[in-house]
Amino acid sequence: MNLFQTPFFLPWLYPQLVWRMPTHEKKVYLTFDDGPVPGPTEFVLETLKQYNAIATFFCIGDNVQKHPEVFTEIIKAGHEVGNHTFNHLKGWNTPLQTYIDNIKKCEATINTHPNLTDYHLPTTGHQLFRPPYGRITRSQINVLKEKYKIIMWDVLTQDYRKNITPDNCIRGTIQATRPGSVVVFHDSYKAEPNLIFTLPRYLEYLNAEGYTFGRL
Repeated sequence: MNLFQTPFFLPWLYPQLVWRMPTHEKKVYLTFDDGPVPGPTEFVLETLKQYNAIATFFCIGDNVQKHPEVFTEIIKAGHEVGNHTFNHLKGWNTPLQTYIDNIKKCEATINTHPNLTDYHLPTTGHQLFRPPYGRITRSQINVLKEKYKIIMWDVLTQDYRKNITPDNCIRGTIQATRPGSVVVFHDSYKAEPNLIFTLPRYLEYLNAEGYTFGRL
């Protein structure tokens, strides 16, 4: 089993979710989960800027509330923003209404951010949601799909895992990447050691191979 690549049967079981973007171009879709937090998120923003790369940040509402200045930097840089619940809830363990209410709380926190009056919140015309841990029930999907584009992934960098070395992290991520890949990193303290090593090397690889960066 490839730890870095989504099992082939999941997109077949859940076709209403976005696992990979349909394209014949050499284009990837970078995503960052669990921020914004001082340090890791700022490192990501600076690294993306160096490589002229665009990304989507799936933000935890509680972190947006705690670190509004870091969230502002994401917006100023022109990146997309998605909803990752307010409290990083596991969908499988959370009652439907509790889960939906937590997502709404995150949405309200993002939309009432004080600096949104100064900087336009980037959007592609729809709202983006990613379930924490990738765990979501069919009943949750049925409610959310009316309003949100639910984004999963086909490449998971495993940057948050303590037993994955930085060398394995970059190697596995590169091997799993293909045109249209939706790639998950984490701008979190837990992932920081692998993130700092892997992200610039991955962007260097993508540039050398002629990849461009897309919006979801």
